[in-house]
Amino acid sequence: MKPTIGIEIHAELKTKTKMFCGSLNAPHDTEPNTHVCPICMGHPGTLPVINKEAVRHVLMVGKALGGDLATFTEFDRKNYFYPDIPKGYQISQYKYPLVSGGTLAGVAITRVHLEEDTARSLHDQGEGSIIDYNRAGVPLMELVTEPVMHDAVSAANFARELQLLLRILGVSDANMEKGEMRVEANVSVSDSDELGTKVEVKNINSFKTVEASIIYEVERQTELLKKGGKVVQETRGWDENNGKTVSQRTKETAEDYRYFPEPDLPRLRLSGFDKKLPELATEKRERYKNLGIPREQTEVIILDTELRNFFDALTLNQDTPVDPKVAKLAANYLTSDVQALLVADSSKMLEIEHMEAFKALIGMVATGEITSRVAKDLLREVIFDGADPSKTAKERGLLQQNSEEELQTLVVEIIEENPSVVAEYKGGKEAVMQFFLGQAMKKTQGSANPSVLKSLFEKELKL
Repeated sequence: MKPTIGIEIHAELKTKTKMFCGSLNAPHDTEPNTHVCPICMGHPGTLPVINKEAVRHVLMVGKALGGDLATFTEFDRKNYFYPDIPKGYQISQYKYPLVSGGTLAGVAITRVHLEEDTARSLHDQGEGSIIDYNRAGVPLMELVTEPVMHDAVSAANFARELQLLLRILGVSDANMEKGEMRVEANVSVSDSDELGTKVEVKNINSFKTVEASIIYEVERQTELLKKGGKVVQETRGWDENNGKTVSQRTKETAEDYRYFPEPDLPRLRLSGFDKKLPELATEKRERYKNLGIPREQTEVIILDTELRNFFDALTLNQDTPVDPKVAKLAANYLTSDVQALLVADSSKMLEIEHMEAFKALIGMVATGEITSRVAKDLLREVIFDGADPSKTAKERGLLQQNSEEELQTLVVEIIEENPSVVAEYKGGKEAVMQFFLGQAMKKTQGSANPSVLKSLFEKELKL
């Protein structure tokens, strides 16, 4: 049995106002039903107006995908009745999408179009359901892939790559937890080269669930066909508690929605979209590779918006090319110590204006002016407060001590203070050298050169 998978993804776009009215586009940050107006509530006699910025966002996505950007487009009415559709229809696009074709992560794209989002139904607020119309009318991008994937991992990876693209372009935050990006999987199984009956799986709210729902649905359809049964074309939802898909309704067709051109909106003729794209994920990966950044660190940085913007500010568009040694050290600190600081204090953020201070700190480590221990001690002040690392290190006496003459007295002092440890070392337990080094680093607040210290301890202990 051969599974075939196509993906449909909806993403809320970042615009100041909603798709067809002046209400604020802020569905997640306010009290329910506060960002509404007669237009997005579907009051009789109101007229919609197209949000130009939303159109530009979708065209930018299309350009990044390498798709064909429309020179002509129009909006359509998609008719269906549900409480979260205040007008009794949704303004969408059917025959003339803004983008046709394109690829992402090796997956062929069918189309990308623009529509308005529905309201949000809440079913856990007592005996009945209630509706929040703050989301009604929010600009919504829908992307549809060709049915060219054949396993759950590929489908989930595609969704991750699209989320990353939307964030790099700055057109959507695409947080699945908030419903800003929603994935639907179209799954079919066949024992021939012909496509099987398509089943659409909804209510997928994480990449983990994308994989789990597809795996389950492939197994369900395969088992059904092996027993001589027939797969029904339907919409199924993912039941998180029981780890399975459940039937919701028979799948509608385009005819069921009775599409027709939206009479209250003008047809659009588009030309000359020449907005420059930022550096995309594939380009970033190649540039990071050329800087010597390991693949694992590359993915950590690229997938985290804060780390990515900070690292790119340090390594991209500089007056002089960044030293690869500095870039690698920066990547090490960002994916370990800096990330740990951000996790420990969620109120803190990486400010781009502090990048130069961070770069200076890393440069001091690279040139041996300070030790990595000192750098860690100064890191919080540098990245969060923009403290001058050179000035701070000098004031606190933390510049690396390389002079053998200055460190010799310290080495003798530590040896005299620890006769029992000296005996262990001379008895063949060379591992205790770390104890001596630790004591020296503690006394010098991490400023002593470890290699110089080790050499001095070895010479002194052989006497």
